[in-house]
Amino acid sequence: MNNKNRVLALCLGLAASAASLTSSADALDDVRQSGVLEVATEMQFAPFDFHENGEQAGLNKAIFAEVGKELGVEIEFIDLPWPSVLPGLEAGNFDIVAGPIIVTQARKARYHFLTPIAESTVALLKRAGDDSIESPEDIAGKTAGGGQSSAQLAALKAYAETLDEPVEIKEFVDNNQAYAALASGRIDAVANSLPNIGYVASQRSNVFKVVQPPFGEPSYFAYLGRDDEESRPLLDVIDEVLLKMKDDGRLAELQKQWLGQAMDTPRGDFEPNI
Repeated sequence: MNNKNRVLALCLGLAASAASLTSSADALDDVRQSGVLEVATEMQFAPFDFHENGEQAGLNKAIFAEVGKELGVEIEFIDLPWPSVLPGLEAGNFDIVAGPIIVTQARKARYHFLTPIAESTVALLKRAGDDSIESPEDIAGKTAGGGQSSAQLAALKAYAETLDEPVEIKEFVDNNQAYAALASGRIDAVANSLPNIGYVASQRSNVFKVVQPPFGEPSYFAYLGRDDEESRPLLDVIDEVLLKMKDDGRLAELQKQWLGQAMDTPRGDFEPNI
């Protein structure tokens, strides 16, 4: 290679490196330039996201209000059916998923998770007054359900395999449909994370009751984004805000308000047990 070609190759290499560095900050730059952070969620997941008197309410809205203040941007929530949320993220249709989603080893290998914002250990919800279910193993021989494509449904299926009698498992498009089926007697129990069913039972104590204790491995809820260089700077900045909220007590106060108690969750990156 002559000197002229060497210089040309060097220039091309430097240009490629510069382009790569620019690309790695694109997601953060785009949000700052537009002044809007696009957050996908399913507003059928109380107490994290739901409608109250026609308006969005829940822990996600409260947390991202703080994120918006810290970043100096507006938060735009995009309400979608849960099965379409992760495909939409991968297609680049929005910046981050609020969900929140249970951190699993399989998901962690595919997505970038932020600092967990709540515990998510799975438990069962039953009809109030149903004395045939006093503990999780009592669903043997009965019918139970959960949200389609959810980690809670997967946990229910795995747990059912350990019981002496088979459990008929039914999948629902969202949790509200599962709760409606439970209330009407079409199923005997719904599997969901303890914060979710605890909130539902507190709102409708004459209809529902939580089955104690929870079952399965301890787990945690977190927000997530695409695991690529372009998204990472934005996710890192949001994670810094969540850690700041954890340290100054704002996260604990919001947990008490929406989940009934402050929750001890891991800091930053951690290895899930599930």
